[in-house]
Amino acid sequence: MVEFKIERTTTPTSAEQRQALMADPKFGRVFTDHMAVIRYTDEKGWHDAKIIPRQPLQIDPASTVLHYGQEIFEGLKAYRGKGGAITLFRPEANAARFAASARRLSMAELPEELFLGAIKELLKVDHDWVPSNPEQSLYLRPFTISNEVFLGVKRANEYLFIVLASPVGGYFSGNGSIPVWVSETYTRAAPGGTGEAKCGGNYAASLLPQQEAADHGCSQVLFLDAKERRFIDEMGGMNVMFVRKDGSVVTPPLGGTILRGITRDSILKLGRKMGLTMVEEPVAIEDVFKAAAAGEITEAFACGTAAVISPIGEFRRESGSVAFGDGKTAGPVTMKLRTALCGLQRGEEPDPFGWVHSVSL
Repeated sequence: MVEFKIERTTTPTSAEQRQALMADPKFGRVFTDHMAVIRYTDEKGWHDAKIIPRQPLQIDPASTVLHYGQEIFEGLKAYRGKGGAITLFRPEANAARFAASARRLSMAELPEELFLGAIKELLKVDHDWVPSNPEQSLYLRPFTISNEVFLGVKRANEYLFIVLASPVGGYFSGNGSIPVWVSETYTRAAPGGTGEAKCGGNYAASLLPQQEAADHGCSQVLFLDAKERRFIDEMGGMNVMFVRKDGSVVTPPLGGTILRGITRDSILKLGRKMGLTMVEEPVAIEDVFKAAAAGEITEAFACGTAAVISPIGEFRRESGSVAFGDGKTAGPVTMKLRTALCGLQRGEEPDPFGWVHSVSL
């Protein structure tokens, strides 16, 4: 078992400065004082585990991550619950997905105990940065990059694992439902590709269509399948679900091109526990437009670690748009699921699944 060496910063953020920074943090703009770091080589395996002051990296310009893109990441949150307790939500699922992403990109797999250990050790040092505001949380970003100094297309033999922590509010600015642009030009992932892996390349490829969405006044982009350009895949950075008039919830099935969202999986299991009908089946974009216009689909929402559950007001595309419900406010099923999920994540509601991990400080 690798033990973490703790190196505390000599210039910690004062309580007053921290309070000011956390008053209204923009997503991913404010960071805590420290970060977790573990190194890997084929000869030593994972070693040199540390909690150190957050600082810039020094890497060689021939580092393989800069040329061949061997990079993966995760996203999860720490919450401040009852009595100030700090909790994590399904971190072992993040560890498993992180390992699966590493396998797909032929990178060294980080054992679950090191993934969880790095996060918990960082929280022990920077626990004062976990917000008490129920609309805020501490976003955790574990990632691994290849850092062998070599110019040649092959699997790297050196890696660097890091965990950053950032106090955050909501992912989308403002309140109410968001408009979403349906991309009919670009696709996110193809069968046999890296759609299931949480790697930077997938998100880089989404930035141009995301800009197209912004040009049409939309907060997010929705991708269709790469084969037929007919079925809904997922959004630029999160999964998507729809609520039918009968109260059932439907979402596209996993099949190699859609990220195995932990929030997505949690909603499916939680919804069934609450007595809702949760369906995984192909969803054609034309069917959604027709059903929403006819009132057969009454709600839609995005779901992911960052977004949690965010209501979608309308879909827009070149040929027109369609609203869900009144197009402005979250529907009752969306809010019912959001309230239940947030209460579970913060340890404020009973946890029948064993998903919530308390962090011992």
